Amino acid sequence: MYVAVALVLVTLGTVVFHLVNPWWFTPIASNWGFIDTTIDITFWVTGTVFIAVLLFTAWCTYKYRYDPNRRSVYEPENKKLEWWLIGLTTIGVIIMLAPGLVAWNEFVTVPKGAAEVEVLAKQWSWGYRFPGKDGVLGKTSVKLIDDDNVFGVDPKDAKGQDDVVIDDSELHLPLDKPVKLLFRSTDVLHNFFVPQFRAKMDIIPGTVTYYWFTPTKVGTYNALCFELCGTGHYLMRGTVIIDKENDFKAWLAEQPTFEKSMKEAARAANQGFAKLESGQAKPGNENSKRVF
Repeated sequence: MYVAVALVLVTLGTVVFHLVNPWWFTPIASNWGFIDTTIDITFWVTGTVFIAVLLFTAWCTYKYRYDPNRRSVYEPENKKLEWWLIGLTTIGVIIMLAPGLVAWNEFVTVPKGAAEVEVLAKQWSWGYRFPGKDGVLGKTSVKLIDDDNVFGVDPKDAKGQDDVVIDDSELHLPLDKPVKLLFRSTDVLHNFFVPQFRAKMDIIPGTVTYYWFTPTKVGTYNALCFELCGTGHYLMRGTVIIDKENDFKAWLAEQPTFEKSMKEAARAANQGFAKLESGQAKPGNENSKRVF
């Protein structure tokens, strides 16, 4: 009797907690509302089964509680019950699986005309690369990655010279324009996730993964690494800013191209070497003290 009452109270408490709890989805800011719908369907199916099983257990505990005058009945199988369970389970799986398959098909099918942006993950920051005026991202190689060329863009590839490289964790994207994010990692597993966009994807060293979405609300959003990636994992945050198209174009025009970045890096290196040589030639002067 007490067990049955406890099970009923647990069931009621669970339902009440769900209705009054403050932890809900963040307001959606992309086209992926269907993902929310899929999660809702899964919740209602599994929630219904959870409540039904607990209440059935409570009823059985009360109905078939110990009675010295009752004799047990040996029933090794029950065809009717088995068919009911098979049918209900099949219906439940179909209801949960079908929306997920539809959502996944849309998730991996990138619309024509979607802009491509490369997202580079590294311990513990983000970087971004946009194609230049030619609309094509240049070739890359891990062998070319260094402090000046963090993306490993091939300097011999003419298509990469006008690529816009952003070695910073702030990304701007235009409103209501589909975008395909291409993910690369220079070290370990990472995961790029903006809760308001719903989409997320693992970033795997040695391969390129992707997802696409269409931003639907102007605003500033946190980009989180959702894969444990080392001691600085908690620091790996970025910012995604959704702008109106004119504001986005103005921001993009201010960003350096790969060609410009490499020239500036070479100029800085030459200036450094010049100071170093000057310091070595006159070890007693102030430049020498500053260099060493």
